[in-house]
Formats: sequence, structure tokens, C-alpha cells
Amino acid sequence: MKILREHRARAAEYDALMRDPAAIEIKAFVPARDFQLSKSFYQERGFTVAWSSEASRTFDTEPRAFCCRSFQAASTIMLHLLVQDMDAWWSHVLDQFIVAKYGTMIEPVSDKPWGMRDFAISDPGDVLWRIGQNINTRSHATPV
Repeated sequence: MKILREHRARAAEYDALMRDPAAIEIKAFVPARDFQLSKSFYQERGFTVAWSSEASRTFDTEPRAFCCRSFQAASTIMLHLLVQDMDAWWSHVLDQFIVAKYGTMIEPVSDKPWGMRDFAISDPGDVLWRIGQNINTRSHATPV
């Protein structure tokens, strides 16, 4: 009888949780072919290390985070970083000589038709980052 009551109590807790399945955070796992090089790349960009192991490191830019993970073959991945001051990020990237130092790709700043002003930069593992800010408050989402 006691086991049945415990089971019913756990089932009720689960049902209560699933009525409000709000997400707390989403974190991208960024592949790194050369883990040491990628760790240096992100730390020099100003990301702080929140957690680390030999094959994985979580970087933090309060309140957002992502995990850089060692993989033998990195897949193509693109991430978007929404910032308040895109021009400050652009200046930081240029001041750090990222492209020359890491042999990465960079796409200049431009205003996008979807309401963003951004630039793109790849990391040493060919992960494409778009860094930008909203330039207007209109929604540019396409209805589904």
C-alpha cells in the first residue's frame, strides 16, 4: 500500500510539472576540431569559463551560456548572438585581429531585411556566428 501511495504522489508531481513545461535555458553545444584553439578563441572574446573538463567547457556571458565540446569532425553549425551594442562587438573583433590570428572568416556589418544589423564571423572549427542587434521593433517573422 505504501508503494502505491508513493507512486501516485510521484505521478501527481510529474503531471503538475508537465502542465507548465516552461524552459529555463537553451544552450548550444558548439563542436571544436581543435579544442585548445577553440577554448583560447572564446576566452579571448571575453567569455568566462563557467565549467570545464578535458573535452568540454561551458562559456558564460551572463545570463547566457554555451558549451564548446571536442569532436573529431565538427559539423556546420550557425549561432546568433543578440547584443545591445553590435558596433562595440564589431570594434572588439577588429581590435583583436581575430581573422589574422585564427584564420577565420568575417563578413562585414550590414543591415539585414529581417530587421537586424549584424556581422558574421567563423570560429576555428568553422562554426558561423552572426552577432547583431535589432534595428527596429517590427516583427519580421513569416507567418506559418
